[in-house]
Amino acid sequence: MNKEIMEKIKPGAVVKVYEKVKEGGKERTAQFQGMVLARKHGNEIGASMTVRATVAGVGVEKVYPLHSPRIEKIQILSAPKKVKRSKLYYVRDLSRKQARQKVGSAQ
Repeated sequence: MNKEIMEKIKPGAVVKVYEKVKEGGKERTAQFQGMVLARKHGNEIGASMTVRATVAGVGVEKVYPLHSPRIEKIQILSAPKKVKRSKLYYVRDLSRKQARQKVGSAQ
């Protein structure tokens, strides 16, 4: 993973993750777009990030290991200038509009 992208993955950032998925005998690329709630363990081998999105009216969270060979690329769509907390778990209880206002990013 590119060092510049690793630095930009912060809580509150809206990212699009391209992930390799095996279905039967075939492999395809799946996209998941959402807000980063948490980033854990810095840049070490076990580093991960939690991404939350609303799919069909239901909140979905996925935890991605940053150094996984399953992740093709991560695209940063927007990043907030300043976030007051390192873990944004309180966003789970807010509506999409309220979350945007609190965090200050466009999702």
